[in-house]
Amino acid sequence: MIRSFPMPQSFVSPGRIRSLFTEAMSQMYRAEVPQYGTLIELVADVNASCLERDPDLRARLARAGELERIDVERHGAIRLGTADELFTIRRLFAVMGMQPVGYYDLSVAGVPVHSTSFRPIDEAALNVNPFRVFTSLLRLELIEDEGLRGEAEAILATRRIYTPRAIALIERHEQNGGLSEAEATEFVAEALETFRWHGEATVSAETCKRLHDAHRLIADVVSFRGPHINHLTPRTLDIDAVQARMPERGITPKAVIEGPPRRHCDILLRQTSFKALEETIAFSDDDDAIQGTHTARFGEIEQRGVALTAKGRALYDQLLASVRGEVQVGAGGAKAGAYDHELAARFKALPDSWDELRRADLAFFRYSATPAGVAAAGSRLPSDPEALIAGGYLAFTPIVYEDFLPVSAAGIFQSNLGTDQQQNYVTRSNRDAFEAALGATVQDELRLYAERQAASLDSALAALGLAGLALKTVA
Repeated sequence: MIRSFPMPQSFVSPGRIRSLFTEAMSQMYRAEVPQYGTLIELVADVNASCLERDPDLRARLARAGELERIDVERHGAIRLGTADELFTIRRLFAVMGMQPVGYYDLSVAGVPVHSTSFRPIDEAALNVNPFRVFTSLLRLELIEDEGLRGEAEAILATRRIYTPRAIALIERHEQNGGLSEAEATEFVAEALETFRWHGEATVSAETCKRLHDAHRLIADVVSFRGPHINHLTPRTLDIDAVQARMPERGITPKAVIEGPPRRHCDILLRQTSFKALEETIAFSDDDDAIQGTHTARFGEIEQRGVALTAKGRALYDQLLASVRGEVQVGAGGAKAGAYDHELAARFKALPDSWDELRRADLAFFRYSATPAGVAAAGSRLPSDPEALIAGGYLAFTPIVYEDFLPVSAAGIFQSNLGTDQQQNYVTRSNRDAFEAALGATVQDELRLYAERQAASLDSALAALGLAGLALKTVA
């Protein structure tokens, strides 16, 4: 008797699900926040101009496999209220091939949350679609008023931010190892509901005011039935040009660009944004409907540079702290010019050439064998990477920074809460509690960059016929 076995089910790749979700999210946010569409058009214009006038930049992005991802690249941000919500969001993002990377404590900057970034981690997945979501968990223990803290906990305990079908499809993915095309399409539609804006508060106007008085971000998290996406960010190749041209499109930018100054060799992450929308909401006070307004959702733009090593980050943090400690920029931007000038002056201490950054072990790079190197493979080539680079056999390109900067994130949050409100929380970093809620250990971003650099060097040396040699460390 011939026995027949069912064929393995064909699953959609996580990258495709991620791309479907990114597109759906972008369309939803464009409908909810019309200025986002204007921002996308402005960024596209600036990027096209950059690539046209800078053939070297275009060639570098093409060599690194990054050129195609620029137009689709987005990052979003959400704020969750409970450990259960964080635990489930990790499972939801896993369906899209996204893992938690990095731990960010924003309480040190007066924002009562700690966070991680969900994103793909391998190079191929990043080049397909590097969608990332900066995900924060409210730290209720930082609410000083015990009564208000208990009330917030009770409110959050009753809400359900995921649809039953979304949960079922997450479980299907976990049990079967993937989703079919039809299931993936349904999953995207169901998952999107978690991020949708709802104009009806779940609390009374009086409760919202008390939460607001504790911290505006607490009110944003606790007062609604879900963690509406509060911004969706395109990547630009020239953030200074976008900042300067935003008023031409009827958009008012924040006073200063967060992060490092403008440089020839971009490092880490620079961000700017436009002010949060003032949106009408309805409070339910027993039988009476009360109209109010809420400001939380805004537009943001980012420019990404090279990922810095631990040594490079230490220097970056030192230089940034020295400026922020001396020049304060208020909401009105009265000192924005002075801040930008001082920032540029201080950052002259950090090399502004790719080769100097590489030689000083300040940044991560991807190595590749050149055509000349491949042609010379098998002949007597030097076994020192520096000699290979000097001889034109080995090339390097910067590895783009895929993560976030806590000081910049806090600056964006504060500027878009409509205030310079700062609070000094006694409790500081609590990574153990965050990871316990997450149900997983967050990935170490520096280790991921180091592994990508090492793997690229190994692959390049193999292409040169030098695999297995004891080579000097690339510094």
